[in-house]
Amino acid sequence: MPGKRPEPSFEFVQLLTSHQSRLYAYVLSLLGNRTQAEDVMQETNAVLWRKAHDFELGTNFGAWMLKVAYFQVMAHRRKLTRDRLVFDDDFIQGIAEEAEQQCEWQEEKQRLLNDCIGKLNERHQELIRRRYTEGATLKSIASQIGQSENTIKQALFRARAALIECVKRQSPEEAV
Repeated sequence: MPGKRPEPSFEFVQLLTSHQSRLYAYVLSLLGNRTQAEDVMQETNAVLWRKAHDFELGTNFGAWMLKVAYFQVMAHRRKLTRDRLVFDDDFIQGIAEEAEQQCEWQEEKQRLLNDCIGKLNERHQELIRRRYTEGATLKSIASQIGQSENTIKQALFRARAALIECVKRQSPEEAV
């Protein structure tokens, strides 16, 4: 038996799992069919796993993953050429490029938002975390903190307004 490939690193596994929703959205945008997207996504994950040793940690995992997914979509499309309604490769490539740009744009917006959350005062950070990360209701936050729901609602409004302004100040016009 030839030399066994080493298992992917913990960091690689973290990258792969944290990018699953992005991968699915990308593949679905190219295929437009949930069942086909799930099949191609599984195959893409298998290829990524097999090629884990080719990925250099510290480089752009998302771009590498989307390139592998693009080739898997194209391979899948070649299998479907018997079907009546198949978009041409140039059309799919155009959608793929647009989807990649959208993914990058969303990542940038998420980075800006995270930076801006870090600039909020501790109280607003805590309220944002409880409400949006933990999914707590206004009522539960109010009872935990010992303040009225209206006070919490106003504080969250102010925190969101500060976040919007912060992101607008830090981002190019098209990113907002």
